[in-house]
Amino acid sequence: MRLVRIFIVALLFASTSLAQAQSKRIVIAASVVLDGKGQVLRNTRIVIQGSKIVAIDPKAEPVDYDLRGLTVLPGWIDSHVHLTWSFGPDGRNAGAGGTTQEAALGAASNAWVTLMAGFTTVQSLGSPQDIPLRDAIAKGQLPGPRILTAAQPLMGRGAETGTPEEIRAFVRAQKAAGADVIKIFAANSPRRPEPTLSQEQLNAACDEARKLGLRTLVHAYKDAVRLATNAGCTQIEHGPLASDADLKLMAQKGTWLDAQAGLVMENYLLNKDKFLGTPGFPEEAFPLIKEIIPIYHEFMKRALKIPGLKLVFGSDALAGSHGRNAEEFIDRVRDVGVEPMAAMVSANSLAAEAMGLSDQIGSIAPGLQADIIALDGDPLKDITAVRRVVFVMKGGVVYKNSAR
Repeated sequence: MRLVRIFIVALLFASTSLAQAQSKRIVIAASVVLDGKGQVLRNTRIVIQGSKIVAIDPKAEPVDYDLRGLTVLPGWIDSHVHLTWSFGPDGRNAGAGGTTQEAALGAASNAWVTLMAGFTTVQSLGSPQDIPLRDAIAKGQLPGPRILTAAQPLMGRGAETGTPEEIRAFVRAQKAAGADVIKIFAANSPRRPEPTLSQEQLNAACDEARKLGLRTLVHAYKDAVRLATNAGCTQIEHGPLASDADLKLMAQKGTWLDAQAGLVMENYLLNKDKFLGTPGFPEEAFPLIKEIIPIYHEFMKRALKIPGLKLVFGSDALAGSHGRNAEEFIDRVRDVGVEPMAAMVSANSLAAEAMGLSDQIGSIAPGLQADIIALDGDPLKDITAVRRVVFVMKGGVVYKNSAR
């Protein structure tokens, strides 16, 4: 019943909010603006017309939203989530979701709480059910973040599985199904990091995607990181156990890195009772999960030392962590030593650039989408301010305003 209530409220909210005149001029007053590219603007106003920012003008009048005293910044971009992953009717992990009404309601709820947490764009990786959710949000039928999805991922099961031409056909099928990106599993986990796809197979997958104008995001650890980089794949997901030489190769080739500092593993431990006994989560897995967290920390610390390596923000949010994506910022700053401004930029202009969307989102600048959030507090001084999102606008529509 809770999911039904959330769905109904979200649906009504979408209907009323998107009925607002999209040509309306809106002025936001702000005392502190993080522009998404590492600069701080002070005592200015943001002018919005329809869905886009049209000017930064300190003298613009009249003011529609007074966000002075807060920290204003572009809506965050999460490069790695799983919106269809929910806890089922029995309260236990239901995995990547299905086509039941309960699963659809769960995905809609996950999208809503993610938007309310300040994430206006996400990359949801690994379920065909992302596609109808993406399309419903894009049409204004549901409120939620802008979604890019991989549809069905390419699962590596060993170098003998799938000829290069079969892999190319798989990539073409995902493009035809509506995928925005191609997700590839080239390894299993830090405990089983051996490559599950050969160099030839990865070459075929990433080359075919590139010919189709699609990016490739590769789930990889250790040696699989080097294989995917040499294949010209776009981005590495996770990456622990890769060597410094591998990371330098990524920087040299311009390969993006989407590593995590802890939220995904912490979430498994926090919700152990809901994951325990479901596929992939026997009792013996949880001590190993706890041991993996420092491995993730050590890897990100090394990655930060590699000149030119481009590290974006991705939380890997799934059942139990939707709407808590921003905890990943806290892990990065507190446990790894990422500079707060760098953490913000990694989820703004840097993530937009990685997605090929820097001309649309990721910064507060004229011509870009009016994706704007406000925090009660200054994340540059206290990173826990990311938990206090009090204003959310996406595409010129205000979805949350508890600032006053």
